[in-house]
Amino acid sequence: MVSALRRGCRAVAIFLLVVVLAVAAAGAMVYVRFERFQNTAIPNLAEGQTLQVQRGDSFARVLRRLREAGIDVGYDLEWQLLARQMDVAARLKVGEYPLTPGTSPRALLQRMRDGKVLQYRFTIVEGWNIRQLRAALAKATPLVHRSDALDDAALMQALGAPGQHPEGRFLPQTYVYIRGDTDLEVLGQAHAAMQKALAEVWAQRAPELPIATPEQALILASIIEKETGIAQERPQIAGVFARRLKIGMPLQTDPTVIYGMGSAYDGNIRRRDLTTDTPYNTYTRAGLTPTPIAMPGVDALKAAVNPAPGDALFFVALGDGSGRHVFSASLSEHNAAVARYLRNLRRPPLPEEAPVPEAAPR
Repeated sequence: MVSALRRGCRAVAIFLLVVVLAVAAAGAMVYVRFERFQNTAIPNLAEGQTLQVQRGDSFARVLRRLREAGIDVGYDLEWQLLARQMDVAARLKVGEYPLTPGTSPRALLQRMRDGKVLQYRFTIVEGWNIRQLRAALAKATPLVHRSDALDDAALMQALGAPGQHPEGRFLPQTYVYIRGDTDLEVLGQAHAAMQKALAEVWAQRAPELPIATPEQALILASIIEKETGIAQERPQIAGVFARRLKIGMPLQTDPTVIYGMGSAYDGNIRRRDLTTDTPYNTYTRAGLTPTPIAMPGVDALKAAVNPAPGDALFFVALGDGSGRHVFSASLSEHNAAVARYLRNLRRPPLPEEAPVPEAAPR
């Protein structure tokens, strides 16, 4: 009887051992499969393929979008378990994610958890005017376009700056956005950046400037921006304009005339253009223009409030293709520099109706 009982116990023990080993083996197989699933590259991903996670999406909805995108690797349960293990569901970030070839399920979910979304860039170029900025913005993708139907006044209203002229109000630099952002959000960033930059440079302005407000500094900086692309020259050009403003001498700068001509400008300035009065013609009107004429960069802003010392009242391009200028203290010196400029261009003196070379204050 005892022997039979022992045999029965041994049989039960063996059975339980077999069960345990079977469960362990099955568990090991599940573990190996799960490890392979989460760390193996997702097949058939194409370059440029993306996944959009929208506000309010659950992980189950995101998983459906993955399936719709052709990602058929793994069981839904495996994705759910991995998402729970990585705490993705609670930390899922809105945005557009690249489905880069070679990405594993774990790497993809880690991107979603960490918010490593696909980013796009829009650059405002130094010296652009508001028309150029709006034309470039209208072509930017994948921005949501909300400003296309707005005129300039309505645009500034939408940006929270009613009554403000839009020229010069957006800081030239590169702005990052994600899919779903609007053009108004990008412009809002640029507008705030310009306000911040202007306030910072105004706080560091030199004493005894011939300008009294940050608004005037912005206007002057825009003119400086259009006069040269050489950063080192901007303080010198600012110095010329500051001295002219101090003594009441007209700025006589071609970019302001061009701005005042608007769409009538065909690439050339003629003598009649210099004498045709507009609010922006600094040959016919003394002082600054009524608004900025372009988007000035930080270097131009700094130059406007910290002009270089000196006695120069004139400048003209060298005409050698370098974009640099020669600065003169007297009209006779300036006339000689203009003559050299014309010789460098190998051009004869200008008749009355010939285009005037875009040089500088005269």
